[in-house]
Amino acid sequence: MENIDRNLAIGVFDSGVGGISVLADLIRILPEEDFIYLGDCLNIPYGTKDVEEARKLTIAAVEFLLEKGIKALVIACNTATSAAITHLRDWLEIPVVGMEPALKPAVESGEDGSVVVMATPMTLRERKFNSLMEKYRERADIIPLPCPGLVELIEEGKLEGEEVENLLEQLSLPLKDKRISSVVLGCTHYPLIKDAIQRVYGEDVRIIDGNMGTARQLKRLLDKNGLSIDKGRGKGNLQIFTFGDEGKVIPLCRLLLDTMLNRKEDI
Repeated sequence: MENIDRNLAIGVFDSGVGGISVLADLIRILPEEDFIYLGDCLNIPYGTKDVEEARKLTIAAVEFLLEKGIKALVIACNTATSAAITHLRDWLEIPVVGMEPALKPAVESGEDGSVVVMATPMTLRERKFNSLMEKYRERADIIPLPCPGLVELIEEGKLEGEEVENLLEQLSLPLKDKRISSVVLGCTHYPLIKDAIQRVYGEDVRIIDGNMGTARQLKRLLDKNGLSIDKGRGKGNLQIFTFGDEGKVIPLCRLLLDTMLNRKEDI
């Protein structure tokens, strides 16, 4: 990767505003790096589309980021990762990092109870997730929980309130007789409503996402390939783009990012 300019930005893509939750951890880990964020709010939700359509939309978004000039790519969307990550890694010469539900820390905690994986219907249908689930099936009772409608609420900026909690309660009805130890957030939108999810499932249940793991993996790849920005040269600039309503989406993204960066999270 000798011909890649280490001072270029890092591209971050999500099917909407959910990837802002990943971007916050990327900024925490890599504060001097520049980022270009793209949310495809025009075609959301990806999670109810078929794989081929989600793959085509993801490729189109990546082409947009490549035209802006990027040295690495983060697919900050579990659905887009499932649909397109293999193709992207075969196609691109820059480092590509995707999302994976954080089943490993949930299972290895050894806590008594079932592990619930909240995700979009497509993520749960895809081979990538099912292979991951098979890996840990013998070590824990893993319950996939499709969450249709949740991404759409979050895209409207609804992160708290009765409508959000009512939908979460409705989605959790199949689990009412289960003892739950952990809830894995298998969609990058869901950490944006982590507080509401915690209230619905109770304070004793661990809520886990894979965002920080993705950020650390990107840092490892940048360091390994000599692509980390020169110390002291970075300004930590951020550009935000959308295929949707710019006047609505970009202010919402900046508001969500400020909220996430002000949360106290372990690095």
